Amino acid sequence: MSTGLPIPQESHIVKMLGIIEHWDGKGSCHADNTGQYLTLVLFKAGLDATVLFLCWRRLHTSFLSMCGLSIAVADVVMAWSMTTVWFLGPQQSPVSVCFLLAHASATYAALPLPMVCLGLLDYISEDNNNNCIGNQSSFCKSLRNMVFTLLVWVLAVVYSFGSVTTDLLEIEYSGGAKALVCEVQESTLVVYFVLGLFIAVISTLLPYWSRIPQWMKEASRLSDQREEPQENQKSDLLLNSIMYTETESGEDSFLVETVQQRPPLFLSLTLGFASIWMPYLIISVACQLLGFGVPAYIIVNLLWLECTNSLLVGAVFWVKSYRLGPYSRLPDDVCLWRIYWHLSRGTHQQKLPIAVFNPSEGKRNTLLYV
Repeated sequence: MSTGLPIPQESHIVKMLGIIEHWDGKGSCHADNTGQYLTLVLFKAGLDATVLFLCWRRLHTSFLSMCGLSIAVADVVMAWSMTTVWFLGPQQSPVSVCFLLAHASATYAALPLPMVCLGLLDYISEDNNNNCIGNQSSFCKSLRNMVFTLLVWVLAVVYSFGSVTTDLLEIEYSGGAKALVCEVQESTLVVYFVLGLFIAVISTLLPYWSRIPQWMKEASRLSDQREEPQENQKSDLLLNSIMYTETESGEDSFLVETVQQRPPLFLSLTLGFASIWMPYLIISVACQLLGFGVPAYIIVNLLWLECTNSLLVGAVFWVKSYRLGPYSRLPDDVCLWRIYWHLSRGTHQQKLPIAVFNPSEGKRNTLLYV
């Protein structure tokens, strides 16, 4: 089975040939790849179900979370349809494998652009307290997200019926072997999005590669401190502080600063994004560089959607943090944006000393906010 044979197109649409059946020139060796396509679709449905389970707490909280739920449902429908076609066989099945693959690829290829645009608009309006859309009740927000999600899917399905060819094509190889192939679409937006994001992250972090382990260790320490039991925590404000230890020698006293150089805010947030999504970006880019063409019904998945969600949330958080600090309202996300904001916070604020006395040690520690 192969889906990596590109077909030159006059438009921006990139299509590939999915091999449904193939045989040698004499017709003695025949192979049907329907089972392999079914395995691929089932694997994608299982992957998306796993991501959906991990993000279950976020359902209905944003437009992109509703889109994620809709993609998971569409994956189940596609897996059930493929199973039915494979079980009934080409003679008894009401639709062909090519019909399902062609329409699914065109539908999924039409989803990314409207989902990203509406998702960004949703986050901007949600965080703007003066926007009436952002002040709606939870029920109204869920209803609005459901309507917009359904509208996106309807438009994508309508687009697929006007842009695909469901007829099988027969091709012949130079050695005499023949194959029946089906045209499926690739999501060029997702491909370029992932490639551009990978290049941007690498270009941002590469000049500071020697300091990254140090910053990651500090971010881990801040995260551990934040997750300690409440009775052992001072407060979230301690993440903004720098510890100074006051020591005395005879009549003189001095402060010893224990601060390490902190990254700029944009670099710190990029590091927080890369710590979660770099493995996904590396695998996706490697597949493209190795020539593994992936059709739209596979590459448009919940991993891509969650990566996009993290990018949008991080961008909105970056812009709002200059005005609201780390306390702006944020949708739930896998990236620890507030932790990495605190990682960068030290070099951007005026220092405000607060003296704390420890009677057991008989000395004074001064917390200096930054």
